[in-house]
Formats: sequence, structure tokens, C-alpha cells
Amino acid sequence: MRVLYLHQHYSGPAGATATRSHALAGALVARGHRVTLACGHYDGAVTGLSGAFRGGRREGVLRGLRLVEFDIPCGNAQGLGGRGLSFGRYAASAARLALAEKWDLVIASSTPLTVLLPALLVRRLRGTPFLYEMRDPWPELPRALGGVPGWALAGMGALANAACRNAAAVVALSEGMAGTALARGADPGRVHVVPNGCDLDLFGPHLSPWRPPEAAPWEMLAVYAGAHGRANGLDALLEAAAVLRARQERRIRLLLVGEGSEKPRLRALAASRGLHNVTFLPPMPKRQLASLLAGAQLGVQCLAPVPEFAELTAPNKLMDYLAAGLPVVANLPGRAARLLAEGPCGIATPPGDAAALAEALCWMADNPALRQGMGRSAREQAVRRWDRRLLAGRFAEIVEGAVAPAPLEALAAA
Repeated sequence: MRVLYLHQHYSGPAGATATRSHALAGALVARGHRVTLACGHYDGAVTGLSGAFRGGRREGVLRGLRLVEFDIPCGNAQGLGGRGLSFGRYAASAARLALAEKWDLVIASSTPLTVLLPALLVRRLRGTPFLYEMRDPWPELPRALGGVPGWALAGMGALANAACRNAAAVVALSEGMAGTALARGADPGRVHVVPNGCDLDLFGPHLSPWRPPEAAPWEMLAVYAGAHGRANGLDALLEAAAVLRARQERRIRLLLVGEGSEKPRLRALAASRGLHNVTFLPPMPKRQLASLLAGAQLGVQCLAPVPEFAELTAPNKLMDYLAAGLPVVANLPGRAARLLAEGPCGIATPPGDAAALAEALCWMADNPALRQGMGRSAREQAVRRWDRRLLAGRFAEIVEGAVAPAPLEALAAA
């Protein structure tokens, strides 16, 4: 069948951002489907396409996947207005593509939520079914974080309701997200959970390690790799670093890798407080990140102390840490804490408690043998539960089921 996969923030493996859509689209191609993936130009993403944009787009076929890249920049460093304009431009361009060709199914991968507009439009005008892939529940998370105008939240709510009620299938990244789809009117029989998975070939203890020159050989390297935005609550890491410095703890280095609107302020704050135990690095390609994690001793998961984050988020970075065989220190309860308790493969501290975060880091430094055992448990959990190839196969089955004809008995009953 012909599938149009809409994901504004797509990246291939050479990029510095999440590659879930690449893996899922590849699984569909491997099963014989003709897949077109349409994306924008996201900071840190690498599509693999080259050459000039013509008419605002460029395209090509890479390993059987047709890629259409629109010349629409977007990134975490943009302000709210800039991102909003980017979201609108992408929705308009994707709608034109959706209406220009015949599709058996449209996959709309959110965020941003505006990616659902082309899917709803082509369903209304052409009767084409669509699958809603919920990576983040909007407007639930923006509302919880604050700072978004009421009119925007109302518009998001109406769009999310329409998507959940009209989608042939909803794929959520966590049980909590699936619950929001049900609350918005989705048919329970059409709601599925396919979590983020681990790339067990790209990440793992089998790789050659790399450490930045700032990291001394005796230091336990604790890596946070991800966005530096308001939702990530990285002030907590700087506060923990300040606690460690006050204790004259010299065995631990915090390494923050990534980009975002908060990064300039965070760097200035770390410098003003003399936090020499903190190092900032720019985003790096996944393969380089994999080598960095192989040379680190600990992964760090951090989010702002927002109660809704406990069950409504599914950070990709956590899967990378587990795949790399790293124990994890996190500052949030809920789903992530339960994953770390299994094994166990990490420590979850209370949200907003920088002292507890610092104490967990010290415990990891004090107990290298137990820490390494947690790392082995992390890799074992990644292999046993989160192999991306198995999850991609499950996603492909859901896609095929979304366009399958109704059983004869159901048609007779109708």
C-alpha cells in the first residue's frame, strides 16, 4: 500500500536527534509498502538528501524510502512565534502533498499537533484513513508547563479531539498518553501503545569509547543528552553541581549535550557560579553520541518538576542510555522511575530536589561495582523489552490493520 508519513522533525541516523520515524518507516518499507516521508528542516536533523531546494522542497529515495524535505527551518532555539510559524508552513506544505497524490493511509506524527491538519483534511475530502502517532500529548503538556495563551490551548484541544475521534488508529508512546487519547474520545479498540525503543546496534558497550578532553580519567562522567528547553528543567542539574562543589566532590563531571532556548542562560549561570564540574557540548550525531555514552559511566534524565510529566512523557534519551548499558539517575517519578526500578538499573529522585539528585550522583561514585551491575541490568532490559526492531514490527502490524477491510460478520451486522 501507499503510505504518507508526516513527521516535521524527521532525521536519519546521521543526525543528532531522535530517529524513531526512520526506524518505523524502514520497517514498513521492508514489508513491501511504498512509503513517502515528508519532513521539514529540523535543527540537528540529517535527512540524507543533498542538493538545492526547488520550489521550497527537495526529494529522493534512500534505501527504498521516498523522502520529501520542505525548506522550513525549525528548532528548539526558536521562540514560540517562530516555531508556530514553522508549524503552520509545514502543515500547509504537507496538505498540498497529501492532496496531490493518492494514498492508502496517512500517518501523522505529533508533535507538533498541527501535523494533524493535513491528515484530517485528506480524510474529509478523499476519505483516506489516517493513523495518529502521539509522541507528546498536546495540549496536556503545554498547559501543565504554562506560558501558552488560552486561545492556543483551546485550538489544540479541539484539534486533538478531532484527531482522536476520527483516526483509524492511535499509537501512543506510553500508557499515560494512551489514556489521554481515550479521554478525548478515541475508540478503545483503536488505541495502541508502541513505546520508544533501543537501537541495540548503534548503542552499546561494544563500541569504542570517547570522552571529551574536559573529563579527567578519574572522573565519573554523567551525561545528559537532549534538549535544553524550559520543559527539561536543567537548572536542577546546575543546582546539583553546586551542591557537589560545596562538598568539594571532585570525582563527578556533569556533561550536558544538546541545544535549546535555555542553553545560553544555563551556560552563563554555570560560569557565574564557578561550576567547573559542568561541561556543555553542542548536539552531536547519534554515532558520536554512542561513542560518548560508551565512554561515560552514567546517564542523566532530567525534566522540570511538573506532575503531568510523570506518565505523559517517554524520553528517547532514556532508551539510548539503557541501550548503551549505562545506569541512570533521573529526577522524576512515574513511568521512568518504574523502568529504573526494574533490574534495578538506576535511581529516581524526587522532582525539584537538587540535594537528592546530588546524593544519587555521589552514591554512584561511591559504589562503582554496584553501578556497573546496574549498567549490565540496563543493557539486559534494553535487549529483553525495548528492542526497536521488534517494536517497529508491531507498529507495522498496526498500520496494516488500520486499512484492513472490516470482517464479513461486522459488515453483515452493519
